[in-house]
Amino acid sequence: MQTNPWWRGAVIYQVYPRSLMDSNADGIGDLPGIIARLDYIASLGVDAIWISPFFKSPMKDFGYDISDYRDIDPIFGTLEDFDRLIEQAHAKGIKIIIDQVLSHTSDQHAWFEESRQSRDNAKADWYVWADPREDGTPPNNWLSIFGGCAWEWEPRREQYYLHNFLKSQPDLNFHNPSVRSEILEEVEFWLQRGVDGLRLDAISFCFHDQQLRDNPAKPRAERKGRGFSEDNPYAYQYHYYNNDRPENLQFLESLRALMDRYPGSVTLGEISTEDSLATMAEYTKGNDRLHMTYSFELLVDRFSTDYIRDTVETLEDRLSEGWPCWAIGNHDVSRVMSRWGGTEQPDALAKLFNAMLLSLRGSVCIYQGEELGLPEADIQKHELQDPYGIAFWPRFKGRDGCRTPMPWKADHPNAGFSTASSTWLPVPEAHYPKAVEVQDDDPASILNAYRRFMAWRKDQPALRSGDIQFLDAPEGVMLLTRRHPEQALLVAMNFTNEPVTADIGSFALDQVLEGHGFEGALRKGQHVILPPYGAAFLGLKN
Repeated sequence: MQTNPWWRGAVIYQVYPRSLMDSNADGIGDLPGIIARLDYIASLGVDAIWISPFFKSPMKDFGYDISDYRDIDPIFGTLEDFDRLIEQAHAKGIKIIIDQVLSHTSDQHAWFEESRQSRDNAKADWYVWADPREDGTPPNNWLSIFGGCAWEWEPRREQYYLHNFLKSQPDLNFHNPSVRSEILEEVEFWLQRGVDGLRLDAISFCFHDQQLRDNPAKPRAERKGRGFSEDNPYAYQYHYYNNDRPENLQFLESLRALMDRYPGSVTLGEISTEDSLATMAEYTKGNDRLHMTYSFELLVDRFSTDYIRDTVETLEDRLSEGWPCWAIGNHDVSRVMSRWGGTEQPDALAKLFNAMLLSLRGSVCIYQGEELGLPEADIQKHELQDPYGIAFWPRFKGRDGCRTPMPWKADHPNAGFSTASSTWLPVPEAHYPKAVEVQDDDPASILNAYRRFMAWRKDQPALRSGDIQFLDAPEGVMLLTRRHPEQALLVAMNFTNEPVTADIGSFALDQVLEGHGFEGALRKGQHVILPPYGAAFLGLKN
């Protein structure tokens, strides 16, 4: 085993392919568009790109409903384009991680089209089918994340099929060994093409309770979901039986055995369960399950230094051999500056959020546009594309606001994303002044601050792979140490708009480090004075 594999402490840049760059003027981003922007991504200093689904799909859930695991949807390009992307990314030292959606398929997948025809065909048991109750109602009370019942009637079989998401996303029956075997073959197809890792969407949903027991009700005070709105009836249940079943661990071990045949490849599992931190620890336990996991725990609506500390410490206490991966934004939640930045959303705060994420123990996922400090786009009802938002409008506007096209140039139509007359989602006016070209030319921009910090971080072994310990500090201030055999650091961050004096206790300080882009902090004895939205990185004597 490698003592320090590439993915430990890596920074992974999430690309939402519909929205990065359009190469053929159809208003939708594509794989050649990603290739065209590889130099930009490389300039950020990231280690890998995670690409959201680009597989053949009817796009009811924008690629997370796959109709062919081994082909590229024509709107994104071809397999040859993907091979070129792998080759050119690798030439720039960038790894490629792809989304794999294993728990369910599209209802237009050939497997489901066969399965739904009868109860005795070759694929009859490849999906989760159940008889109705005596009164014709669904077999239990399970709910879909996207609202309503998780069961859909199929008259040809006179049975219901399970869908934890849209009704056009039927769940595969992982209790069937033929399904498990076939899914591993689908995964290996991409490993053979040279991908470096898999981001595993909804990986805790692969298995269901074979007894189809009802999920128990959840008290109102506990209806606080991760990744779904609290007025969604999905929040009314404890999801013990349609999610996170013990049989999943054996499948993860089979998946890991496959990955181990491709040295250097990595798995990153998305976790959303009743106790996601406990599941993260369980799914990475030992050396034969997932390499890394991440959850929605830092994708919450409000920022609090106490919450960040409690979340990280809780996972650290539970984690043994496992390795975390942290994210504060992705394609499923509103932009971090709109969630955490308040009404002012100062650039200095955007820089500090990014530095905080990059200072936690673990690997990091950064969602495209976070390096620009983009706010959430205000999408009007007639512009909505996301079925989740359409179903829950106006209480919940869906996920389109974080998925709008990347702004490249302020003085071009569609911010340089596309030459089409219109794009699949509009580019908001508020994004034009934050375009890449604008920030490139400004040494003080959020983008250039991100690049500086990333370049500096690469030479700090304590930040990339050291241990972490939080210190007591008032709300709004974060104090922590990162320790590695080669380096020890004390990190101080001020998330308030006023200067703060932080007590650094009895630590034996070595030097105040520079080069990270956060200037203005002063050390006075065992105190450090932090400017508004300021940070300090101090060397410690081991």
